[in-house]
Amino acid sequence: MDMDGSKRIFQRMGPSTSNENGLKQQKVCFHWRQGRCNRGNQCTYLHQEGINNNGFSSNSKRAHGFSEDDSARSGLRRNTNFNNKWGRNNNRSCTFGDQCRFSHSWSTGDCFSLLTQLEGHQKDITGIALPSGSDKLYTGSKDETVRVWDCQSGQCAGAISVGAEIGCMISEGPWVFVGLMNLVKAWNTQTNTELSLNGPVGQVYSLVVGNDLLMAGTQDGTILVWKFNITTNNFEPAASLKGHTLAVVTMVVGANRLYSGSMDSSIRVWSLETLQCLQTLSDHSNVVMSVLCWDQFLLSCSLDKTIKVWAATDSGKLEVTYTHNEQHGLLTLFGMHDAEAKPVLLCSCNDSVENCIRVYELPSFSERGKIYSKQHVLSIQIGPPGFFFTGDGTGLVRVWQWVAQPTPTTT
Repeated sequence: MDMDGSKRIFQRMGPSTSNENGLKQQKVCFHWRQGRCNRGNQCTYLHQEGINNNGFSSNSKRAHGFSEDDSARSGLRRNTNFNNKWGRNNNRSCTFGDQCRFSHSWSTGDCFSLLTQLEGHQKDITGIALPSGSDKLYTGSKDETVRVWDCQSGQCAGAISVGAEIGCMISEGPWVFVGLMNLVKAWNTQTNTELSLNGPVGQVYSLVVGNDLLMAGTQDGTILVWKFNITTNNFEPAASLKGHTLAVVTMVVGANRLYSGSMDSSIRVWSLETLQCLQTLSDHSNVVMSVLCWDQFLLSCSLDKTIKVWAATDSGKLEVTYTHNEQHGLLTLFGMHDAEAKPVLLCSCNDSVENCIRVYELPSFSERGKIYSKQHVLSIQIGPPGFFFTGDGTGLVRVWQWVAQPTPTTT
């Protein structure tokens, strides 16, 4: 994504290369992804989506994944029933069968599988949310709608037109927050309260909640802060954080700090107590697209084709302790735990050929697999335990399930 002023333009990089073992990457038919492959069964590329009809139960979410205890801190009730009506078969056959040299699924690796997909949005998915106590999934898109999905049937229960492109969407407790042009919308899914928070200048690209504060990263580089007033049942302006010179496109809260990444290629560290900037990190050379906290580290990715791992020095200042290089720019990072409770990092790449998410195990950065999509993926979200969601540029939302690795047998 090439950030030029207020515009978001996706750069199209070159083709993929062989991996470190000299093996060519398995690919899905490019024309089929675009919906215009006319070779049918004669095409030698992937023409199949493997989908399992499985159910799942209870909810869990974190804004960027990783927490000290994902299930305990999620704040979501565990009485939601996601039954096996989710899922549908959409198999296509390949005449080459086992002799085909290309992948016959939307992913590589054996640690996760595709459960189902949710169709309805017409443009980029920019937010996926599961509010507390609800049996609904909320998805936001640049098509100017929020879609509400019934978690028992997997069907769309309604579409809310907001009249503008959605730049981001999160949930916290029963609240769903939507970032729009010059506005933040807030819905309480339990009381049906709807609020409009004015103040942003331009598009709201990022939202985060921490220390009982709601924060919005805006197009003009300002971070607006609101605090909820129980007496008035409203969000009241608390602060306006200035320092970034271009749009704030990503934020995360950790260790009583707010970390903000911007189109100005910097990361700023803010105290949630004083709301003052404590440090500016300038090691990236292009737009900082995503930041997240894991263990005692801050992770960040950029269009400069790097993932940086930051650690605090004795003085308390953050410094880069490791840099992971990719062949393409990075669009988003998301952390979670697999079926065996191992920490994994999902990295969406700005690669028009593969449009893939690379899955790495931490802290080794050993690759666990890839997830392919028809277009770039900007939204990744934790679902109920053992599940996660991805949303791509076509408006498609996919539900994935972590799979436990088989236990080796001894003879």
